[in-house]
Amino acid sequence: MSYKKATHVLPRDLLDKVQEYVDGEFLYIPRVSERKKDWGTATSTRRDQQERNAAIYADYIAGVPMEALAEKYYLSLKSIQRIVGQCKKMKSGMKSETQEQRTDGDETQRAEDACKTQK
Repeated sequence: MSYKKATHVLPRDLLDKVQEYVDGEFLYIPRVSERKKDWGTATSTRRDQQERNAAIYADYIAGVPMEALAEKYYLSLKSIQRIVGQCKKMKSGMKSETQEQRTDGDETQRAEDACKTQK
């Protein structure tokens, strides 16, 4: 979000009308809902967070204690518990063809699949 000078973007009569309500103050004008972007779509933040969560869940599945995960990823124990819970929920709700066909027992890959599909 960037600031624009109202005198550069608004017609004079509209600017005068706005100044009747807010004069010399900052005013936030929200986006039209159809043009609103989802969180994380403009950067790689969402993907990075999903990859981190998948790594946390894979470590958890591998037997790493939650306290150690909190230290390793610089998160609170509560955050680790929330991430693991979300991944477990996603995993139990996933019924994709690739998961049903997988027979090699690769729990780490399943953990990553479970967390990478969250939004």
